[in-house]
Amino acid sequence: MTDDIDVNDNPTAPAPGEKLQKVLARMGLGSRREVEGWIAAGRVSVNGQPAELGCRVDSMDQISVDDRPIRRDLGSEVTRRVMLYNKPEGEVCTRDDPEGRPTVFDRLPRLKHGRWINVGRLDINTSGLLLFTTDGELANRLMHPSYQMDREYAVRVMGEVTEEMVERLKEGVMLEDGPAKFTDIVASGGEGINRWFHVCLMEGRNREVRRLWESQGMRVNRLKRVRFGPVFLGPELPVGRWRELKQNELDALSKEVGLEPIALPAMKTSDKEKLQRLARKPSMHQARQPRGGRRRDR
Repeated sequence: MTDDIDVNDNPTAPAPGEKLQKVLARMGLGSRREVEGWIAAGRVSVNGQPAELGCRVDSMDQISVDDRPIRRDLGSEVTRRVMLYNKPEGEVCTRDDPEGRPTVFDRLPRLKHGRWINVGRLDINTSGLLLFTTDGELANRLMHPSYQMDREYAVRVMGEVTEEMVERLKEGVMLEDGPAKFTDIVASGGEGINRWFHVCLMEGRNREVRRLWESQGMRVNRLKRVRFGPVFLGPELPVGRWRELKQNELDALSKEVGLEPIALPAMKTSDKEKLQRLARKPSMHQARQPRGGRRRDR
C-alpha cells in the first residue's frame, strides 16, 4: 500500500500501483461505488491495516474484506463478460430478498471467479433489458452520469396525453429529488385510453419514468426497458432468458465508456455447451399477462 510514500521527494511523479477501489471492482467483488462504501465503513484492510479511500495497491499487497483475505488472480482481474437478461415483472434486483421474492440473480450462470454485478436496477413491476457484468469498472462507468448512457423504454400510459404534456416532459419538470426530463418521446400506438410511447432518458433514478408521467396526472400500467446505450433487447430473447454479449457487442459497449476492449476468456467446449443448455432452460417466472384478450408484444 502506497499511502506512506513521501510525495515531497518528487511531487510530480504519479503514485505507483492502482487505486484500491478500482482493483476490487475489476475483480468483480462489486461496483466501484459499492467498494468505496466498504472502504469508508472500515471493512477493507491492506497488509493488515485499515484501508483509506484513494490508497493504491500493487500485486504484492495483501487485501482483506471483512477480515477475509482476497485471493488475487491477476489473470482473472482483467476478465470482462457482460450478460443481457430479459427481466420479467415480479423479480427484484437484489441478491437475497428478505421477503423471499424471486430475484434477477436466480437464473444467471454461476461464476468460478468473481460475481455478476447488475448495471443499475429495474423495479419489481418493470420488465425488460438488464445488464450484468463481471467487470466492476465497466459497471461503474455505465452507471455514471458523466458517460451519458441513454435508456429507452416502451411505456403504456392510461389517460389523455396532450401535446402540452409531452412538451413539458421534454423540457423538464421538478420531481421530489430534483429536475428530470425525457430526451425523446415517440407515440407508438394503442387503443382507447391506453397509449404506448417510447421514451428516452439519460439517468437511472428510482422509478423515474413512472414519476415523470405521474407528474402530469397520468398512470403507467406497463413499462419495459428495450435499450441501454448501444445494447438493444431483441425479439430473439424471451422473457426470463439471458444471453452473453458477443465480442463485437462487448467491444462496442466498452468503447462507449472509454475502456480498451478485452478479449473474452477462452472457454472449454464442455463449459460452452453447459452454458448453452442453461440459457435454453425455461424461465422460472412467467411474465404477467394482461387481463382480457391476447397479449400484444410491441
